[in-house]
This record gives sequence, C-alpha cells and structure tokens, in this order.
Amino acid sequence: MKVLGIVCSPRKGGNTEILMVEALAGAQSCGAETELWTAAGKDLRPCDGCYSCIDRGGKCHIRDDMQELYSKILEADGLIFGSPTYFMSLTAQAKIVIDRMFCLFRQDMLVNKVAGVLNVSGSSGPDGVAAEFHKFILLSHMFPADYTFGFAYDKGDVRKDNFAMRSSSELGKQVVALVKQQLGHPREYIKPLYRICRDTYGLSDYALSRGEARQQQT
Repeated sequence: MKVLGIVCSPRKGGNTEILMVEALAGAQSCGAETELWTAAGKDLRPCDGCYSCIDRGGKCHIRDDMQELYSKILEADGLIFGSPTYFMSLTAQAKIVIDRMFCLFRQDMLVNKVAGVLNVSGSSGPDGVAAEFHKFILLSHMFPADYTFGFAYDKGDVRKDNFAMRSSSELGKQVVALVKQQLGHPREYIKPLYRICRDTYGLSDYALSRGEARQQQT
C-alpha cells in the first residue's frame, strides 16, 4: 500500500509541508509506504483546455513537472492533498494540480482511491480549501477521508499547534484504514453520474436550448 502526500504550497519546508510530514508519518506507522511531492520550485503550467488527453489515453501533452506527479498518483492507493489558504481558497499551485489531473479524471484513473485533505490558515479559510478539494475528490469517484487544519502565521509556527500536528498524524492513519477497506464503486457507476446520464439520456432540453441560443448569437 502506498500513500502519496501532495503539497500545493509555493514554499518549501513551510507549515503545510510540516503537517504533511506528520500525516505521512501516521500512515507509515500503520504499515504504508509513503512519498511526499511538493509543488515548490516545480515547473507547473495551467491546463490549456485542449482536451487532447481524451484521445491520448489520459496523457497530457504539456511537458512539465506534472508528468512526474501523474505516475506517482497512479501508483498510490491513498492521496493526501495539502494547501495553505490564499484569499479564503486554494493556492494557484493547487488549482493547477487539480485542473491538470483532468486527464486522469476523464479516463476514470482516480476511481476508488482514498483522498484526505489538510490545510494551514492564518486565521480563517480552511473550510474553503477543503470544499474545493472535496468537490474534486467526489467528482473523481475517490473516497474522501476527513480533512484537518492548523493555524500559523510564520514559517514553522504550526508546530506549536498541537491539534494540527496530532490530527494530521491521525489523518494519515485514517487514509490507510480506509484503503484497507478496499472500497469500490459498483461497476455500473464507475463514471460520475452526470456523465452516465448525459451519455444515456442526452443533454437536458434547457442545456440544448442554451447551446442553440449561443450559436445563433455568434
């Protein structure tokens, strides 16, 4: 079993990474192999919306440091996403990581993995970060573990937050426990429900009418 920690902070060795190390230590204590990947210092380019990955078997054409992350994600049974709070939400790096994982999402390569979330905030905003990650986790048909958070202003301050340090370790343990449950979606519901219904029943009359209206306007 492997658990991958994905740190989406632009700062190396910062508070988010400190909590991730604790989470992975918790996973290790339960027998999991762990690895930490950080966005800090990486060449990460935004998704250009070309959709070519659909015809390329889930392979993104952008040659940057996301390529190494893809293979690590596919090898992992459990994922832990970490991001500090920027303007009550994710970092730019976290959004790039999520958007660029579309190539895996579209090929159903994330289905049945377990994913947890951790966050560091200066004063508020952890719920916003968790919500963004959990939308992606649920839409990808991964199984969500809990999320945890800490509060810190300066680099390293999160070590003073006993709740954050201990709960991060517990999050790692929880991810391992959920992976061991071998959770799985029924075969007929591997794809997200909106795609199943769209492919089976087509677009709604409203969506079709909106599309026709746009075409007439152009």
